[in-house]
Amino acid sequence: MPEETKSIDYVMEAASGPHFSGLRVDSLAAASSSPSAAASAFSAALPDATSLKQPFVIGVSGGTASGKTTVCDMIIQQLHDHRVVLVNQDSFYRGLTAEESERVHEYNFDHPDAFDTEQLLECVEKLKCGQSVHVPIYDFKNHRRCSESFRQVNASDVIILEGILVFHDQHVRSLMNMKIFVDTDADVRLARRIRRDTVERGRDVNSVLEQYAKFVKPAFDDFVLPSKKYADVIIPRGGDNHVAIDLIVQHIRTKLGQHDLCKIYPNVYVIQSTFQIRGMHTLIRDTDISKHDFVFYSDRLIRLVVEHGLGHLPFTEKQVITPTGSVYTGVDFCKKLCGVSIVRRIILNRDQRISAMLTLVHVVLTNIPSSPGGESMENALRACCKGIKIGKILIHRDGDNGKQLIYEKLPKDISERHVLLLDPVLATGNSAGQAIELLIQKGVPESHIIFLNLISAPEGIHCVCKRFPSLKIVTSEIDVALNEEFRVIPGMGEFGDRYFGTDD
Repeated sequence: MPEETKSIDYVMEAASGPHFSGLRVDSLAAASSSPSAAASAFSAALPDATSLKQPFVIGVSGGTASGKTTVCDMIIQQLHDHRVVLVNQDSFYRGLTAEESERVHEYNFDHPDAFDTEQLLECVEKLKCGQSVHVPIYDFKNHRRCSESFRQVNASDVIILEGILVFHDQHVRSLMNMKIFVDTDADVRLARRIRRDTVERGRDVNSVLEQYAKFVKPAFDDFVLPSKKYADVIIPRGGDNHVAIDLIVQHIRTKLGQHDLCKIYPNVYVIQSTFQIRGMHTLIRDTDISKHDFVFYSDRLIRLVVEHGLGHLPFTEKQVITPTGSVYTGVDFCKKLCGVSIVRRIILNRDQRISAMLTLVHVVLTNIPSSPGGESMENALRACCKGIKIGKILIHRDGDNGKQLIYEKLPKDISERHVLLLDPVLATGNSAGQAIELLIQKGVPESHIIFLNLISAPEGIHCVCKRFPSLKIVTSEIDVALNEEFRVIPGMGEFGDRYFGTDD
């Protein structure tokens, strides 16, 4: 079907290219079940931090005065909880020479040669790599760049590249994750162009019409309209098409909120990121934060993770009578539920196993966390689930040989319950794997286990999900990777020690 005959309000196709570079699928096949092999595979797939969370790049093209800027503004307004920057192709006009300035009425500003495409390409590539850039400011009255001023654009979650010819160059197109073409009637565009150039750029109507007939319309037919075929989304009527823009924003939100690991493992859930959540992560990851603030903001984040995890429990429909005498149809909470904390200690020799068991008894009977670990998440769970039973799994490293010893205190009827397994940091996944294996041995179905943590390393997610595909993982953020010492990067240090004040 010819492009001009399409009458639908919008056409949406899958955006090409990665939006978040997390785990490469081909590296999974090379990784074995051992943590070291998995770590090696992930190290190869994750060479540096900048390749992990590349911004989502949107190209917005269309004829002159088609409403591209209006569409961009509407997208930015609806994505208010994400960092979004707008880069205009008009900023990259080449400055006219003295000879060209004298004959400016004969210069074609709508031709691809009028733009410094190489600088535009360099700018977008730097933004995708997380670097700040200086965008030139173009003086449309004098037809040259302002030599002493520029606009600094910082790295963001979303980059919108807007201009009539942003789809013309193949290299620029290849940087885009979504391409939008704003399709507006030619008469409407001409009327808008006349209004804009006379009011904003100090030109008279005759010169605008002459330029439109001589340069603008031929360039649209030769360069802009043919690039429409590269669009993933076509928006007729521009900013008036609220349905199309709402769907575009919904699609962008889905892409922004979905980590690549969530596509590979459908049982991994990351709570939707907002400025509030990112702000709290910024605070608890700061090495200079006070213990009081660290505990306060950690508890807030943990509460969000717990609430999200509870949302994955089975519910039954329930009707109640409200104080107005009306019937309200809702749901009833899952009754068979318990929490289990993972607690860790390092044992230097086998003679200290008795001390480990005494530690476990001390933790269970006094409910005082003498060992850092999942206990930091218990208060949030108790606040959400009144009277919930909480068990303990104490995992000890026996010397330096990698062997681990497990001691546990769990509810006797745990096999009949759904289990919320608590551990603030998922690193290699070794301890989590042993704790999950123990729960399964106690009769807990794998599908009845929900593993809650604040941050997760990709290696740990890979390790746990490969072994236990029916279990659910709920986390607030997936970090970059593990370093050579198997510490989560960027991470937040020894969480339990910082939370309970047992660090140096």
